[in-house]
Amino acid sequence: MVQAGINPSAQQDDSERRGRIMRFLRQKLNSFVKWDIVRFFHDNPHAVETADDIARALGREGDEVPEALKALTASKVLVMKTVSGTAVFSLHDDPAVRVLVHEFVTACDDRDFRAAAIQQVIDGLR
Repeated sequence: MVQAGINPSAQQDDSERRGRIMRFLRQKLNSFVKWDIVRFFHDNPHAVETADDIARALGREGDEVPEALKALTASKVLVMKTVSGTAVFSLHDDPAVRVLVHEFVTACDDRDFRAAAIQQVIDGLR
């Protein structure tokens, strides 16, 4: 059923976008630390940081940040380079990745989407 005043193709576009974002969440952002890292790079798109610096910026300790960084690098959300013998991470420069990251972070501004996304991560952790 089409809501009055809403273009059916716009509804389909929104549905497709939400599906794409939820797949991105399930496949690549399946933990809250990965979610935090992606948000960090969305807010700092030109950042090139070490795992320790990212962990400090996120207020996280332990091995969870380096492990998540490696996973996000393997899934091509981030890029890892070695500078002076130290691994540094940055957001992948692929426009499709950057658009997905932006769509995800923007979608999180919607309370209903955010609640569904949080539930998706929790369900995936079980």
